[in-house]
Amino acid sequence: MDFEAWWLIFVPLLFGLGWLAARFDIKQMLSETRNLPDSYFKGLNFLLNEEPDRAIDAFVEVAKLDSETTELHFALGSLFRRRGEMERAIRVHQSLLFRSDLPLAQRDHAQHELAQDYLKAGMLDRAEEAFAVLKQTAFALPALRALIRIYESEHDWGRAIDAVDSLRTLVDEPVPQLVHYYCEQAQAALAIKPTADVHAAQQALTQAVRAAEAAQVAPDSPSLVRVAMIRAGIAGSLQDGMAKRKHLESILKQSPEFAGLIAQDLLAHYTESGDAATGLNLLHAHYQQYPSLDLFNVVFRAMRAQQNASSAWAFARASLQSHPSLLGLDRFLEAELAQAEQERGADTTVQVAVPGADLLLLRSLINRHTQRLDRYVCRSCGFQARRYYWQCPGCNAWETYKPRRLEEIE
Repeated sequence: MDFEAWWLIFVPLLFGLGWLAARFDIKQMLSETRNLPDSYFKGLNFLLNEEPDRAIDAFVEVAKLDSETTELHFALGSLFRRRGEMERAIRVHQSLLFRSDLPLAQRDHAQHELAQDYLKAGMLDRAEEAFAVLKQTAFALPALRALIRIYESEHDWGRAIDAVDSLRTLVDEPVPQLVHYYCEQAQAALAIKPTADVHAAQQALTQAVRAAEAAQVAPDSPSLVRVAMIRAGIAGSLQDGMAKRKHLESILKQSPEFAGLIAQDLLAHYTESGDAATGLNLLHAHYQQYPSLDLFNVVFRAMRAQQNASSAWAFARASLQSHPSLLGLDRFLEAELAQAEQERGADTTVQVAVPGADLLLLRSLINRHTQRLDRYVCRSCGFQARRYYWQCPGCNAWETYKPRRLEEIE
C-alpha cells in the first residue's frame, strides 16, 4: 500500500487530543482535591503519625460535612464497633439507612452492619429483627448464621432448627450442632411437669439421629453419646431395664472415653438388678483399657462397698502407680473417709486401707491443691467448669469439652 502524506495530519491531532485529556484530568483532580475538607487531610496525617483517636475525630468531622461519603461512614461504623463504641457505631449506620438516596445494595450493607452492631451490643431482639430483614438479600448467608447464634443463646431450638434448614438451601455444608438442637428439644420435653412428654422426646431423638447421618457424624461423636444417654434415661423412666443397659453399654463400646459420665448410672442399674458384681467387673475391665479419673472414682467406691478395703486399696495403688494423679489420690481419700464414717455408725472397729494414718489431715492438705484440677476445660476458650457441658458456657462452642479432668489433659 502506497504512503499518503496527508496521514501525517493525524499525528499532531492525536497528540493534541491526548494533551487536552490530560489537562482535563489534572484540572478535575485538583478541583476535587480543593473540595475535600481540611479534616480529611488532618485525619490522614494523624493516621500516618499513629494517632488513631485524633484521626477518628477528624474523619467524623468529614462525615458530618459531606453526607455523600458513604464508604467513610461504613469504615467509621466498623471501626467504632471494633473499639466497643457501640452507640456511635449504631448512630453511624442508622444515619446511612435514613438517607432516601442510598442505593439498594448499600442499604442492605448498612442494614447488615447495623445488625452486627446490635448483636455485639447484646441487643438480641433488635439484632434478630435486623438480620431477619436480610434473608432475601445478598447478605442472607451471614444473616442466617447470625440468627442461628441468636436462637442458640435464647434456647429457642425450634427456630434454630428452622434457620439451619434455611441455611442448607443456600449452601451445602454440614451442621453437626443440629443434633444437639434436637437433643435440647428432647430434654425440654422430658422436663415438662408434672408428666414428661416421652413421645415428643423420642421423636426429637429420632430427628437427631437423622441429622447425625446427614452430617456424617462419626459413631463415637459426643452428640451421639448424648442421644444414647437421653434414651437410657427415657428407658429408665419407662422401667425398661434391658433397653437402659443396652444404651449405656453402647457408649462403652462406641465412645469408651465417655465411660466416666455414665459409669455410675450403669453400675446402679446392675445393682438394682441384683448383679452388682457383674457391673463392677465390667467397669473394672473397661478401666484397664481406658483409664480416667471419673471411672477410677466409681470403680474404687464400688470395690470398697462390695468387697473390702484391702482389694480397693490394691486397685487404687496399682492405678496411681500406672497413672500418678493428685486428684486420683484425693478421690481415693474422700471415698475412704466417707466409707469409714458410714461404718463407724454400725461398728466401732473400722477397717481402713492405711491403718494409723490421719486420712482427714492428709486429704485436707491434698484437696487444697487439687481444687483447680478437678474441672473440665473448653479447648476453644479455656473456660473451666466442675460439670461436663455439651456447649461451652463461655464461648458457646459445641463439643469443645473432653470428658476428662484438667489434670488428665495437662
